[in-house]
Amino acid sequence: MIIECPCKKKKFNIDINLIPAEGRNLQCGSCDRVWFYKKEDPIKESLQINEDIAVQENEDGDKLIDNKSKDQIAKQSAEKYREAKSELSTTKKTETKSETIKKTQSSKFFSYLIVFIISLSALIILLDTLKKPLIDIFPGLEVLLFNLYETLKDIKLFIIDLS
Repeated sequence: MIIECPCKKKKFNIDINLIPAEGRNLQCGSCDRVWFYKKEDPIKESLQINEDIAVQENEDGDKLIDNKSKDQIAKQSAEKYREAKSELSTTKKTETKSETIKKTQSSKFFSYLIVFIISLSALIILLDTLKKPLIDIFPGLEVLLFNLYETLKDIKLFIIDLS
């Protein structure tokens, strides 16, 4: 079975037996994207042919089917097929959207975390740079800055001990 990555850049030939009926997560070797794949079920409802066919008998006793009835049956079957197909694609789109939302939320969290860490580092560098003028204006700030620097040194030593 050939499965295409949602990024549309890579196709994979995967053994159909490796994917259970309830589906499984797959990962693209090209873009490292992970997505949930479920086997496409053939249309669940078999198409029903309308039994109300206008049948006429000719003079020889042969049965004739009205062409209008054939057209109506074909149209009804085509409509049911399109409805089933659109329902299946809607289900796929919903699964893909929910997966995308989860990835977006987790990536936003890490983006905010990185911005927070960079901002905190910039604030500490700014405080260290302007330590002397700030202590002249706020004399009690010297003790707070000393404690902040000692805490940062302790955190640094803790991280070094972990590795």
